[in-house]
Amino acid sequence: MKTLRRLARDQALVIGVVIIALLVLAAIFAAPLATFPGDLTSFDPSKRLKPPGETYWLGTDRMGADIYSRLLFGARLTILISVTATAAAVLIGVPIGLVAGYYDRWFSGALMRVSDVFLAVPQIVLAIAIAQTLGPAIHNVILALSVTYWPFWARLVYAETRSLRNEVFIEAAIAMGASPLRIMVMHVVPSIASSIIVRTTIGMGGTILTAASLSFLGLGAPPPTPEWGRMIAESREFLPQAWWYATAPGIAILLVVMGFNLLGDGLRDVLDPRIRRGGGRG
Repeated sequence: MKTLRRLARDQALVIGVVIIALLVLAAIFAAPLATFPGDLTSFDPSKRLKPPGETYWLGTDRMGADIYSRLLFGARLTILISVTATAAAVLIGVPIGLVAGYYDRWFSGALMRVSDVFLAVPQIVLAIAIAQTLGPAIHNVILALSVTYWPFWARLVYAETRSLRNEVFIEAAIAMGASPLRIMVMHVVPSIASSIIVRTTIGMGGTILTAASLSFLGLGAPPPTPEWGRMIAESREFLPQAWWYATAPGIAILLVVMGFNLLGDGLRDVLDPRIRRGGGRG
């Protein structure tokens, strides 16, 4: 209960939770909430580029589809990409960071040098190169994001593990005969779980932004899939007259990325004891 009260007092965290909750609800209930769910992929010249109004709350796009309805169904794709890509990056990066941080062998340095190679290339450039090579598709976007982002978790876990290696509870576990795998899974991971959770939360916002960028460049979901980044790309030739075409998905991306960042910052403030102690001294 004390932890819940502390969470509720963090305004950034509460705002982030509300935004992410709204995203999840929009994705789950997209069909009943959408005003024109049957017009997502149809073409109706008579409805093209209608401004926001009573019938079309956020206007229509170049195909005559309701932008509000496409945003709701696009939330499903946004969650799918962010959750899957981030989970894959965590599953790759965390074990690599654990092994490299716990052992003092030649392969520890080799693993970190590999991660440094990936980090040396700007993430968006690397993601574009991978997605361009594989072709436009949802699974290719997820693969490109996973390959691009795993070094962030590897570096974080490596640094945290190295700092814990000589702690008393680790030495006690070794003295009791615990295997390295047991020590890493049962002792190291729980000790650094808060850092992993915070990094994962913030990383989901980054994957959404990068995925939208790939779709904007034509490397994401093929049309007529409702995807926020592609919607912005399609609106370019109709600006500034059809301003609502780009505004609605742009605001959606902004709010969702901000929500994940606020959630991550709030979790860091609550879960990191060093920050709490620092705040108490101030």
